[in-house]
Amino acid sequence: MEQHAIAHRVAATVGVLGLLAALPFYIASGLVAPLWAILALWAAWLSLGLLALRWFRSHPWVVLVLPLVAAGVWWLSLTLGEQLLDWQA
Repeated sequence: MEQHAIAHRVAATVGVLGLLAALPFYIASGLVAPLWAILALWAAWLSLGLLALRWFRSHPWVVLVLPLVAAGVWWLSLTLGEQLLDWQA
């Protein structure tokens, strides 16, 4: 196996593991957010996960960035929900 192929696989694997690491935060959103927001967040995470699996071989470096996107979506959603929609624990 070529060196760049190994690097691509490692990058994509780290990206998928990063998405899995973000999952508990999405699940725990139920402590603050209403049901409609929780479902939307779970749908967003699932979409990112499916995208990561689809792009695993064709865009491995993009998969590496998806956990950052997941973290940003989660943080922004809860922050705006708290500030603008008065979500509280």
